[in-house]
Amino acid sequence: MSDRTLRWRHCLLRHHAHDWAILIALAIFELLLLKVIHPFRRYMNEYMINDLRFPVKSFTVPIAALVVISFAIPLLFILGYYFFKRNTRDLHHAILGLFFTVIITSVITDSLKNLTGRPRPDFFWRCFPDGVPHFKPISGDVACTGSAGEVRQGYKSFPSGHASWSFAGLGYLSWYLAGRIKFAGHRGRIIKFVIAALPLVGATLVAISIMNDYWHHWSDVVAGAVIGTILCSILREFLTAVALSQVWSLERCATGSNSR
Repeated sequence: MSDRTLRWRHCLLRHHAHDWAILIALAIFELLLLKVIHPFRRYMNEYMINDLRFPVKSFTVPIAALVVISFAIPLLFILGYYFFKRNTRDLHHAILGLFFTVIITSVITDSLKNLTGRPRPDFFWRCFPDGVPHFKPISGDVACTGSAGEVRQGYKSFPSGHASWSFAGLGYLSWYLAGRIKFAGHRGRIIKFVIAALPLVGATLVAISIMNDYWHHWSDVVAGAVIGTILCSILREFLTAVALSQVWSLERCATGSNSR
């Protein structure tokens, strides 16, 4: 590896040190949202809870599988592209964009979950696992007998994390593929579109699965999909602009030139 390549990589990391610091801060805040901050406890009386008696089911797509689908798979495609092209700047910006997309999506999704406190479709069984409802005598609000963790989880329906994560990660992959697949001719453009659209098909299937598991209302899933799609699109455009604007400054840094 040449000295110039090493200087280039050093300059690249130095230029984006603040971005990685912000990313770490967002990740810490996300942990607080998950572990420390509790969701808003929405008022729920006898008549309202009768519509939330859907059966409790496990995930069709478990959390571990969601991480693989929404993060690991896009990361593997990015690394695979680097293996063939050996473009360090493209690798760095692509990975940085993927991390930012997933983390910001998580922060916004979990913030909205805690702020809205919308009950899940299976809230009745989370609140009353024995099937016997109890209500406070004056307010008529539910007096849950289920575990505190299950009840808190029951107030986190809106928006769907599965939908937002899958559309953020796989949507980012879709944009990434669209920008790098090269085919000649009209037929090639159709193939390019199909390949780039495949990740979005996967994201749609994940979103449908979580609705069929009765963890979310359909509107939760739509909202999550919109959040993930918008964020991956914005961050892709933003990082593309940043990459183009920094080419000259990185060249000066790598060659040891002083900017005045």
